[in-house]
Amino acid sequence: MRSSAEPAPDGLLVVDKPQDWTSHDVVARSRRLCATRKVGHAGTLDPMATGVLVLGVGRATRLLTHLVGADKDYTATVRLGQGTLTDDAEGEVTMAPGAGSLDRAAVEAAVVGLTGAVEQVPSAVSAIKVDGRRSYHRVRSGEDVQLPARPVTVSRFVVVEARAGTAPDGTAVLDVDVEVTVSSGTYVRALARDLGAALGSAGHLTALRRTRVGGLTLADAHPLADLEARQGEPMPVLPLAEAARATFPSRSLDADEARALGYGQRIPSLSPGRTGPVAAFAPDGTLVALLDEARPTARSLVTFAPASS
Repeated sequence: MRSSAEPAPDGLLVVDKPQDWTSHDVVARSRRLCATRKVGHAGTLDPMATGVLVLGVGRATRLLTHLVGADKDYTATVRLGQGTLTDDAEGEVTMAPGAGSLDRAAVEAAVVGLTGAVEQVPSAVSAIKVDGRRSYHRVRSGEDVQLPARPVTVSRFVVVEARAGTAPDGTAVLDVDVEVTVSSGTYVRALARDLGAALGSAGHLTALRRTRVGGLTLADAHPLADLEARQGEPMPVLPLAEAARATFPSRSLDADEARALGYGQRIPSLSPGRTGPVAAFAPDGTLVALLDEARPTARSLVTFAPASS
């Protein structure tokens, strides 16, 4: 990429994704704004969705694989009484049993069964590959795709408000605003679908906003329009070390440990059995590596700082 601007520093750029943009669209625009092609994202948001989209810039793209696994918060609106092909408002209505007999109390009782460790069947119109092709490509070409259920965790599923109404086709619906906290790989639109089914009706998403990814929230996010207004100026990139502290448990190293990791050696784990990466920092605060401490000796998943003499 040719640009007279200085490339943005290594780190995370947290964007408040606008509606009707794909995550890839945001990455492409951010490459221009950051004057580098080395930009990627941690976890796709559907075009309909808005909110926290975490971008890695420069060497911070190496954090993204591990950041994708972080839990996430969303606010959403579920329309009960209608189901769609895509389980959200972008798909055509495929069933409309109505929700005239439903109320908030019934919904609150039903969400209990969808909270905790559950087996979820992903939306058929998803990016999951089936025999090498994206599921959504197969569905949109007319195939009947049946994806297997997989374990996910819905640690929080709260009903905020419920409003009775009528859809444009005359169907009685109940629009339910919810807040959820979910593990990586959970489809919120599948939760909407399953909530409708649990109530003997149907359901789909009409709005979705991601409010948190790991330790990063909307308070850290910048509207894309604001970033574009700053084109040619330094982008508000969270520096690499600060980004790692915000998104992973951290560990302070002594000089010998930092040097050993820089040479690709293992060091003793502080918490054997721990799941998930640990960010390890040199005495001067430099990010040295992401560690796997599952075993008695910790190994580097990604090394950022070379060994110093």
